[in-house]
Amino acid sequence: MAVAAAILTGCGNSGPLAVRGGNSDLQFNALARSWDEAIPLGNGVVGALVWQRDSVLRFSLDRTDLWDLRPMDSIAGDNNRFAWVVEQVRKGDYLPVQKKFDHPYDQLAAPAKIPGAALEFTGIPGTVDSVRLYLANALCQANWNNGIQMQTFVHANEPLGWLEFRNLPDSIVPAIIAPKYSEDTSTAGDNAQSGPSLLRLGYPQGDITSTDGLVTYHQPGYDGFAYDVAVRWERDGSTLRGVWSVTSSASDVNAVDVTASALERGINADYADHMKYWDNYYAQSSVSLPDPVLQKQYDNEMYKFGSASRPYSSPISLQAVWTADNGLLPPWKGDYHHDLNTQLSYWPAYTGNHLDEGLGYLNTLWNQRDTYKEYTRTYFGTNGMNVPGVCTLDGKPLGGWIQYSMSPTVGAWLGQHFYLHWKYSADSAFLAQRAYPFMKDIATYLEQISAVDDKGVRRLPISSSPEVFDNSINAWFSDMTNYDTALMKFAFNAAGEMADSLSLADEAARWRHDGSQLPALSLDADSALAIAPGFPYNTSHRHFSHAMAIHPLGLIDWSDSDDSRRIITATLDALEKAGPDYWCGYSYSWMGNMRARALDGEGAARALRTFAECFCLPNTFHVNGDQSGTGKSQFTYRPFTLEGNFAFAAGIQEMLLQSHTGVIRVFPAIPASWHNVAFDNLRAMGAFLVSARKTDGTVSNITVRSEKGGQLRLAIPKGHSVSAVNGAEVNPAAITAAPSLPEANGMLTLPTKPGDTLTITLRAD
Repeated sequence: MAVAAAILTGCGNSGPLAVRGGNSDLQFNALARSWDEAIPLGNGVVGALVWQRDSVLRFSLDRTDLWDLRPMDSIAGDNNRFAWVVEQVRKGDYLPVQKKFDHPYDQLAAPAKIPGAALEFTGIPGTVDSVRLYLANALCQANWNNGIQMQTFVHANEPLGWLEFRNLPDSIVPAIIAPKYSEDTSTAGDNAQSGPSLLRLGYPQGDITSTDGLVTYHQPGYDGFAYDVAVRWERDGSTLRGVWSVTSSASDVNAVDVTASALERGINADYADHMKYWDNYYAQSSVSLPDPVLQKQYDNEMYKFGSASRPYSSPISLQAVWTADNGLLPPWKGDYHHDLNTQLSYWPAYTGNHLDEGLGYLNTLWNQRDTYKEYTRTYFGTNGMNVPGVCTLDGKPLGGWIQYSMSPTVGAWLGQHFYLHWKYSADSAFLAQRAYPFMKDIATYLEQISAVDDKGVRRLPISSSPEVFDNSINAWFSDMTNYDTALMKFAFNAAGEMADSLSLADEAARWRHDGSQLPALSLDADSALAIAPGFPYNTSHRHFSHAMAIHPLGLIDWSDSDDSRRIITATLDALEKAGPDYWCGYSYSWMGNMRARALDGEGAARALRTFAECFCLPNTFHVNGDQSGTGKSQFTYRPFTLEGNFAFAAGIQEMLLQSHTGVIRVFPAIPASWHNVAFDNLRAMGAFLVSARKTDGTVSNITVRSEKGGQLRLAIPKGHSVSAVNGAEVNPAAITAAPSLPEANGMLTLPTKPGDTLTITLRAD
């Protein structure tokens, strides 16, 4: 991100907190009038949205573990078996399956994520004339035309937020506004796919208690669960300084105590601690793009990623720490959708060099293995492990369209994230203790849920491709879909590679043998990837599940062969030909990633620019539908979900650096017009941190820092030659031709030791 960190001087009580502006900061001349256009603040555990409801300043407060976890009774009983579903599909009688697994998801209010509460400040005189989110400081500042100023931030490391007003009348104090659990607040025709009324949860309305300088709210939930909100404040002349917190009975702290400790420490000490996190976060990597639309969107995506993820946090759900503040339950219960949403949300963790933030996902998946294994034994009747495609905070299945919500291959896609963390970190301990054990459980399950037919081909009893044919019986294919085939191929191949790295030769051979029995990926008459044999992609569809083999799985790569390039080109052409009528915003982000993998910089930039300009609100929140009125999709609704945002960031990274083939390629997919572009400390597989600059059309130098040592294989950019390498001895044999990389000028191969830093100086030919 092209902004510097704040200089923490002048931060005493006599003046405002120091900030440093950047070109990508969100800037407005008024507060947003809806929650989904608010200024977002967060730390992976708690979050706030700053906006104006009617004439009142409002902070919508949230916490990730606010959940109603009552059991889904329908996902139980004798027919809670994949074998029963297979039987019903083969009989052609699917309504009983829909009634058991799908209808309850729509009809029951819970399990679900629940909202927190809000703070409101009523009667502030004057008019807000500027609002700014300082990305470098993760701080929102608002100024009124009469001299009132407000600064607020969510502490980077603690479950609390600070706010400070200057020149505020003495009569104005914060009030907690509780969700209306005892009143029906349903609205008709909501364009944001909102959930049902909170009244349906059956909670008693919580109590709000006010004393001097402290307001608290205690809300009972289901089966002993409860949560608390507290706000404390103090005055210093015309300055009001306050701190809020949201805690739950599932946590080991209480909001009253959290705010008391914070007020004792003071805002300056907490701001200094807050800035240590954000300074370090932004130092991990940065990019500099010549396209201001893409630059601003990227910087805001990486800010949101840092606001929504921590190693110790729950994974990023549909809305993370910004649950809808509209008096209703959130869209799609605010749950964990593992058919695409969580996976895309973590794509930028790897090349973006934010592996620590990605651990919130992996740690949760690891810690919930017993739950997943019980689900696998009960529903699939096998050993090993699969993961529910739609699940609660504690990993239990929620049902829904079971072709994806209880898909046979979800676990393989989640396992890829363990694989990616290992490949990008080169952490052998993580491989042995986490990545391989997780993937081995997945592979064991896949081996048992599939069977080898009389032709020696391994198949699932029935197969699906997310959201293709929705929830009808036609959504189950008798033949293997490319989605299931690609995921199973990846899982067995990855398990084999991991076992090899651990010198487990017999296990590696077992997984590779299983993978070799899978059918070939199906193609249509034009060599494009099909949905399944006999089912070409010829109707617009938002989920590119049939093309998983290209991205993110990388089973088919541009560098493989002419056949691979033909398949990739035909697949992308088929997507464009069918058109984007039923694409969502995340479809454009995914297309940007695939175009980058096809080394199509123009196409990647075009898709990502469409995402930013047409599918995001002014605060950069992705809202699924086309908001531009320019026909980029027939979906024009606006439910806010995050996966499209973070997949966008990954698409930018794919344009700048690729390493998924074991060869590092810098600027592999940028438009020809990008003569000046740079990045610092993007991460390549093998634990290499790479920085590069292109100035006036020439890549002048590439710097590589090797964290773990090992062989560096670097594609020499086309039109360039190596003139010098500092930090290593280079013999002529280090530079070789690379026939499989037609976009390169050969390949540089060098051994490295842990901690080596190499600077490769290039010249234009």
